[in-house]
Amino acid sequence: MTSDGAPNPNEPGETDATPLKPSALYTFGRIAIAPLARAIYRPRVEGKSNIPPEGPVIFASNHLSFIDSIAIPIAAAPRPVHFLAKSDYFTGTGLKGWFSRAFFTAVGAVPVDRGAGQAALDALERQRQILDSGAAGALHPEGTRSRDGRRYKGRTGVAFLALQTGAPVVPIGLIGTDKVMPVGAKMPSLKERVVVKFGEPLDLSHPGPASSGRARRTATDEIMAAIHALSGQELADAYNALPAQTPIEKIKRALPHERR
Repeated sequence: MTSDGAPNPNEPGETDATPLKPSALYTFGRIAIAPLARAIYRPRVEGKSNIPPEGPVIFASNHLSFIDSIAIPIAAAPRPVHFLAKSDYFTGTGLKGWFSRAFFTAVGAVPVDRGAGQAALDALERQRQILDSGAAGALHPEGTRSRDGRRYKGRTGVAFLALQTGAPVVPIGLIGTDKVMPVGAKMPSLKERVVVKFGEPLDLSHPGPASSGRARRTATDEIMAAIHALSGQELADAYNALPAQTPIEKIKRALPHERR
């Protein structure tokens, strides 16, 4: 794994995850949940004609809210879209656990273990399997949600997938999802409206092979520039990161040599 979150081509990336197979719950979600959500939230969708009707495609968007990955499949329907979600959403017990598992399955989520190292490699491998099956996958190059509304630098895992598989990348600008469900909110607001902008598919065959760090960086910057053109966010010249969880981590991040 490289420092910006891309896989190291010399490291193994195999996983025992099974090929993607649509379940009855997912079929139900496409038929019932997506139209219901569109009726309630009335998202404004622009550039829908830019979505390839079939074949593998990577949807790459900015990341403002928990609901971003759900908003994309709803806006892209009837084109099926899958996104990765942490496995905790699928392993709960009781009625709450059943509801969480059923909901995320219905909206196209694929469970993965989240984290660095091998977990990150396995997540990328799962996305590659989604693309190899001819499906569409949604990813957020920034990695985690922006807490200040700015658009952060993209990590190169998305570009690695595009260069490795040859799948086109459709950039997406999400606007207003942070108002519908801000960080920390328990339920989405019904007062706000989301805008989903699909850009023209990007052909990233020119930067070079996936094994080239320069090619991955060039492709990533091209993806992020296209996202910015759609979202219009203020730019942050840094990588986004989760807030420090421990006192030691907070101290390490405050040290000058730890800053990016």
